[in-house]
Amino acid sequence: MRFHFFKISAIAWFFFSCNSPKNIVRQNDQVENNLKRHITYLSDDKLEGRRTGTKGEELAVEYIAGQFKEIGLLPKGTEYYTQNFHVYDGKQMGENLELIINGNKLIAGEDFFVFPFSPDKAIETNVSVSLQEVGVPWFYDFKETLEENKSNPHFDINEYIRSNFKGINDKGATAVIFYNSSSVDDKLKFDPKDKTANMPVPYLYVSKETAKKYFTDKTATISIKLRTDIGEKNRIGRNVIGYIDNKAATTVILGAHFDHLGYGEDGNSRNTTKEPAIHNGADDNASGTAALIELARKLKISKAKNNNYLFIAFSGEELGLFGSKYYTEHPTVDLKTVNYMINMDMVGRLNDNTKVLTIGGYGTSPGWPVFSPTELRRQGDNIIMPRLIIKLDSSGTGPSDHTSFYRKNIPVLFFFTGLHTDYHKPSDDADKINYSGERIIIHQLLDIVESLNDKGKLVFTKTRETQTTTSARFSVSMGIMPDYTYAGTGVKADGVTEGKPAQKAGIKAGDIVIEIGGYNISSLETYMQTLGKFRKGDRTKVKFKRGNEVLEAEVEF
Repeated sequence: MRFHFFKISAIAWFFFSCNSPKNIVRQNDQVENNLKRHITYLSDDKLEGRRTGTKGEELAVEYIAGQFKEIGLLPKGTEYYTQNFHVYDGKQMGENLELIINGNKLIAGEDFFVFPFSPDKAIETNVSVSLQEVGVPWFYDFKETLEENKSNPHFDINEYIRSNFKGINDKGATAVIFYNSSSVDDKLKFDPKDKTANMPVPYLYVSKETAKKYFTDKTATISIKLRTDIGEKNRIGRNVIGYIDNKAATTVILGAHFDHLGYGEDGNSRNTTKEPAIHNGADDNASGTAALIELARKLKISKAKNNNYLFIAFSGEELGLFGSKYYTEHPTVDLKTVNYMINMDMVGRLNDNTKVLTIGGYGTSPGWPVFSPTELRRQGDNIIMPRLIIKLDSSGTGPSDHTSFYRKNIPVLFFFTGLHTDYHKPSDDADKINYSGERIIIHQLLDIVESLNDKGKLVFTKTRETQTTTSARFSVSMGIMPDYTYAGTGVKADGVTEGKPAQKAGIKAGDIVIEIGGYNISSLETYMQTLGKFRKGDRTKVKFKRGNEVLEAEVEF
């Protein structure tokens, strides 16, 4: 799971009791043993945290697909059980990049690098380091700037470069070559996550050693041959999809994400140590994946045949719901036939004292079961499944994959046993899972699915929308659901909440916010930083792109 913001809208008490013959006890033991086997494997160190697009993710895919096949699920991916999708991983210096000075070819990434916002261009010329003439590259030594600002904690050299050299092409420069002859460390390096819009000319940085070799003599003329090549870096994520075909008119989708944080490379770890560490993600979300597998096993033999059942193990959830969003844009079943979707994320830490289970999405259909004591089934005095306290949250949006289906007007439920101190830390391990508690939750899920067997297709209703970001640095909101899969400059609206500032300003889903109050918005991070500058009641201008058109409107927070 990526983030967590819940406002509890209702609380229901659910009691689950029945007799306990030996065969039921054995079945319960088997479910718990299966859960332990799944979670132990998926959260093993050899999977290295199941980061999307890695070998660890591939091992998890193989395991889940193997379980689906063993159960007898039909493959329903685009590549047998799997569905591949691209994850934008930033920019990279391409193979055609080259810098040759005085006939000597420099090594990219070692002797020099090109800033990610550089355009692809070719330049071949003779030039003096000390002259800034029209039609040639210009050189800039950071020495004076760095020494002036070495005691300034607010100085940001990257922002300095963007701001002070933005219009240098209008002065005649065909490129800018930066270097640093001072003893102050500039800490500059190629940043693949930089989403700054492309500048008109290439920006390069040459290492201290290389600059000393070629740029020391300011009167010398040097020959430069430059070709820039900046491209996108992508990795492949994989959803795993199995299917029970009951020849029904409608399909129920059951989902859980199986990816996690790897070593924390994507910046979403809560690890307080500086050393990289494997984030095994036993609860987040090997627990939900294990529940998905065991629910598939039970529904394969269930008498509830009035729906087909589609089981999806999503990847890319931790990066921003990549896998579920991709599936809803490239479904392998007709989404118009989907009855409802249930998502399981972090269902492995049921507290034995409080027995609290949160179910989100309750407001997305009036057809969801009513969780009340009047519906309890008691078969004798023996209690093999203790009381659950169910907290209901109405919102169809939130920090996990059900949001992608809600966006397609599909009723959703979201099962979650709560945050804990191991969330997004390397300490989220298999030995901390409450396996008997998770088994209880699977029975709860099965009861819901089977109780809806004869109810027909559920009616969808819109709900309020919850915040889906961890940042608490701002006190105002635009009311935009960001498209986390968008790789361009700005923040693309995947959805817009009715009655919020963005909707009142005329912003629509698909629009790209590029400026708020004169502040450029290059990424989700700069968007959140900019919101932090405003307070409730403030008015300002917002610029956004709709297709090729740039629009401007007034927004009031």
